[in-house]
Amino acid sequence: MKSTIESTIEQHKASLIELARFIGEHPELGHEEFQASEKLIGLLQAHGFTVQNPVLNLPTAFIGTYTADKPGPVVAFLCEYDALPELGHACGHHLICTMGAAAAIGLKSVIDKLGGTIRVYGTPAEETKGAKVPMSAAGLFDDVDFALMAHPYHTYEKSGQSLAMDAVQFEYFGKAAHAAASPYEGVNALDAVLQLFNSVNALRQQLQSHTRIHGIITEGGKAANIIPEYAAAQFYIRSANRPYTDETVSKVLRCAEGAALQTGCTLKVSNYEYSYDELITNETLSDLFTRNLIDMGVDETSIEYGKDHGSVDLGNVSRHCPAIHPYIKVIDEKHLLHTPEFRDLAMQERAFEGMLFGARALAFTAYDAIRSPQTLDAIRKEFQNSVSGAD
Repeated sequence: MKSTIESTIEQHKASLIELARFIGEHPELGHEEFQASEKLIGLLQAHGFTVQNPVLNLPTAFIGTYTADKPGPVVAFLCEYDALPELGHACGHHLICTMGAAAAIGLKSVIDKLGGTIRVYGTPAEETKGAKVPMSAAGLFDDVDFALMAHPYHTYEKSGQSLAMDAVQFEYFGKAAHAAASPYEGVNALDAVLQLFNSVNALRQQLQSHTRIHGIITEGGKAANIIPEYAAAQFYIRSANRPYTDETVSKVLRCAEGAALQTGCTLKVSNYEYSYDELITNETLSDLFTRNLIDMGVDETSIEYGKDHGSVDLGNVSRHCPAIHPYIKVIDEKHLLHTPEFRDLAMQERAFEGMLFGARALAFTAYDAIRSPQTLDAIRKEFQNSVSGAD
């Protein structure tokens, strides 16, 4: 049946590359991916999927579904298609979404014989307010037996780690005054932000090494001769797991409160983006994917262990169903994600071939899991144990 999957993807190679190229040439920011979602929805409908759109009132989110006549597991392929500000598709999301859709189309060619349901989740805004967070919270993955996606990169990596993350905004409210004539009449909100940064920098020494805190000042005043009455900063606070991230956020909050006390300002704290949980890789499912890569000709020694590449909203999904997030080699030069160099190479024919290779690997992995009740049982048992251990 794998030959059928492969030939199906190959049969639609030209249209799949055309789709990836179109999305790459028309980058859209998170929750504004109207062209990308429309193209993906049209592709799935043309291949017999029933598509729900919008999802949770998110206009660019969708769920495409195909259910075989025979009962069986629910398999999810996840699509991301948002671009980065100014850089465009420097994270390769035009490849990710096409890879996921191609894998679903390939698997559909054999699912009637296997039994089961294929779902393609269109998940906007991974780079910011990732839709997988509210979709997970709403239970949209609770009946999924396993979820698959792969990320383009300059090498092969097993599904590994990501960091839990909170996006926290600190706003300080003071009192304006003439900075030369009567500075003593003012309450300096910018001083509070600066004190916050100093306190966070002092805090770093007492934090575990896997913690990351990075922030910017988004507002620091309007003119040098006016005591700033308003100032604000935004931070990403990350660590290897949700409990320690929560603990670190509490410590940073105390730093913020201290800065308010020192300067006499009023403090307002809010989350400006969704919180991401750490990725819980299902190792049974990951091993299945890796074995398929090797069977497809990838040198085992070239497949690296999954490194920490930051935070992904798939982490939230991985608490609701087994999931993996491996990396697929689509360029031959060593360029990192979120760079112009990666963006440009990810639009070359080599990248499109890597995308289709990844689609076959994803579809083969789903096929192997579906046809083996023992493997499915092992995937489920590992998921139950890992999620209970993470809570």
